[in-house]
Amino acid sequence: MKQAESLFPLNFAYAYQVLTGSAELKTAPEDFVVVEEFDEATFSGVGEHVCLQIRKREQNTRWVAAALAEVAGVAERDIGFCGMKDRRAVTTQWFSVAQADEWRMPPLAIPGCEVLQVVRHQRKLRRGSHQGNHFAIRLRNVSESIDSKRIDERLALIAKQGVPNYFGEQRFGIGGQNLVEADRLLRRGRLRKVEGRQRIFVSAARSYLFNQVLAERVNQNNWLQVLEGEITPQGPLWGRGRSGAKGDLLQLEGRVLADYQLWCNALEHLGLEQQRRNLLLQPQQLEWHWQDRDLCLSFKLSVGTYATTVLRELLEVDTPAPRPVL
Repeated sequence: MKQAESLFPLNFAYAYQVLTGSAELKTAPEDFVVVEEFDEATFSGVGEHVCLQIRKREQNTRWVAAALAEVAGVAERDIGFCGMKDRRAVTTQWFSVAQADEWRMPPLAIPGCEVLQVVRHQRKLRRGSHQGNHFAIRLRNVSESIDSKRIDERLALIAKQGVPNYFGEQRFGIGGQNLVEADRLLRRGRLRKVEGRQRIFVSAARSYLFNQVLAERVNQNNWLQVLEGEITPQGPLWGRGRSGAKGDLLQLEGRVLADYQLWCNALEHLGLEQQRRNLLLQPQQLEWHWQDRDLCLSFKLSVGTYATTVLRELLEVDTPAPRPVL
């Protein structure tokens, strides 16, 4: 994967001085706990969709959705969920199953999954329809070389000021491989439609362009400043339509993306609408405590943001190599 990393570097600029220290992340699934926050009062209690709150261990969202479709005897397109959750973790999220008849998922039907709640609803769950995610993370064996007080000070700064709202590296695949596939896809000419896994590659391309713009504003130390034409600091999610940037900001973004005009043109031809994404990621309810040299964190993040983006401004984290999905 080194070639992919060199073609599309993922070493985006840091907002704060890097602390010399490291810790271990996800040595066990229980070290990374995610609970999807959903307004359960919106469930109608009736309808043609069965909604299940499932707690899963070491299973990714797409695999569970596929398994759920098989157990329920429906097509995968009949399964809905709000967002993707990590595989090497313990995560809780809602799924919907298009099933008009009376149906309940048999116990132990899907390995590593436990059904916590079941309710009927009139509509399929859609991406981004949840309120956010709550994280409980344990960083193990923080380096003795760094004083815990320095980490406490950094966490207090993050709680007050936030971090750059980068898309996390998992968006780009192992070693940036999703970007290599995106480049191949977008260079085919005037691509009009994407299907299946192609959507992952297109999303990775848009995310990478956003990260490039954000990194430049971090380098210029203006990622928290409102520039001309902005209500709040934002960057582009590329697509067709007039840019929301003006003046010096429009020139800045044009200069950063000059080497990616082929991508930009292809994304426009796909019919994706240009959008803006906030540059600031502000963790909510950030709390932490120490257990010897383990650091235990909890915080809430809004939809579409990444816990690993918060952690990168704290310490270098070592994670186990991904295992193939069986």
